[in-house]
Amino acid sequence: MNRKMRVAMIGHKRIPSREGGVEIVVEELGSRMTQAGIEVVAYNRSGHHVAGKENEDLQSTKQKYYKGIRLITVPTSQKKSLNAVIYSFFAAIRAAFGRYDVIHFHAEGPAFMQFIPKLFGKKVVTTIHGLDWQRAKWGGFGSAFLKAGEKMAARKSDAIIVLSQNMQQYFKDTYNRDTICLPNGVDKPETHEPEIITQKYGLQGEDYILFLARLVPEKGLDYLLDAYDNLVSRDDRTKNWRLVIAGGSSHTDEYMEAITEKVAALNRKYQYRNEYRMKNNTMNLQNPSYKKQIIMTGFVQGQELEELYSNASLYVLPSDIEGMPLSLLEALSYGNVCLVSDIPENMEVIDDHAYHFKKSDVEDLTNQLSTIFNSDKPERREIQEFILNKYNWDDITKETLEVYEGVRKKG
Repeated sequence: MNRKMRVAMIGHKRIPSREGGVEIVVEELGSRMTQAGIEVVAYNRSGHHVAGKENEDLQSTKQKYYKGIRLITVPTSQKKSLNAVIYSFFAAIRAAFGRYDVIHFHAEGPAFMQFIPKLFGKKVVTTIHGLDWQRAKWGGFGSAFLKAGEKMAARKSDAIIVLSQNMQQYFKDTYNRDTICLPNGVDKPETHEPEIITQKYGLQGEDYILFLARLVPEKGLDYLLDAYDNLVSRDDRTKNWRLVIAGGSSHTDEYMEAITEKVAALNRKYQYRNEYRMKNNTMNLQNPSYKKQIIMTGFVQGQELEELYSNASLYVLPSDIEGMPLSLLEALSYGNVCLVSDIPENMEVIDDHAYHFKKSDVEDLTNQLSTIFNSDKPERREIQEFILNKYNWDDITKETLEVYEGVRKKG
């Protein structure tokens, strides 16, 4: 009788969690693999949620299993520069002594430690979710460690999975290393009428632009704020089109403070517009969020997140750098009209089912916002069908398991 395949997942912060795309990928793949009879162990990091203690699910931190995945918590430092290093070191040692057929590392930093299980003859698969060393939040040591992890993956991994054709070409050009392109997936979502977002922010549905991402410099939020300001200043008809910024800090407190100050200044500038917008509004105006043209929700999850996706007029992702933008996939899965920067990772996702603008170009972003505002909206169902057919988690899980089988058969 054949023994079940056993797989270890290393590199995410923790599951269940929506702290980032890696966490979603590990949960989606791992839960489907357990349904297929695979034993999956996920090595969670200890410590607090990057978006604050208030967003932690204390009950989930005590769980031993989640959706069939066994959870093992590994101690680590809470210092940004040491967190991934210490966690991945201890996780790699534990996994090296486990009876695993495949150890699957996620992201460049944790991938550095794959040399440990390789010393014990383990089969290793690495998913590179993005070129993390390029991200502005990392200092000199962090960036160097991430780059070293990328090189380690190129040399040691039995198979490397990347999320885009652009990244696949990067590994070929830089390391002459062949990789397997498997994008992220998305499920058909449950849509909601505006309830929580009406009570908390006064949003009625189809009356706001949505930016939903971690608040880090490379997501391009500064461009969107400047373009939004241009739009509101040029066209008085946009005064009812509010801007919702949904997301928390990710080791980027200084940037978060700068964005918060910028939003506060713009809201003061728009005060007269807010008064006009709310003249005939009979809601409870004691809630300060109702009075703001630009709303910062902080980290969101659950029904509030689903309502924000379900009722947005437009979703905007103005990134300079992406790996495979899961929030864009999710927005498209709701049938949202989307506007994205023209970086290859975004363009590969949208095909011709979304608008795009020149990366980092505030004037072009302003013009595209104006075009969308003055155009008829495309059919939601067509957008949704396109993305659900193109990015299917069940298909991606099946292909990932084929990668595992391929490395197991190697000598």
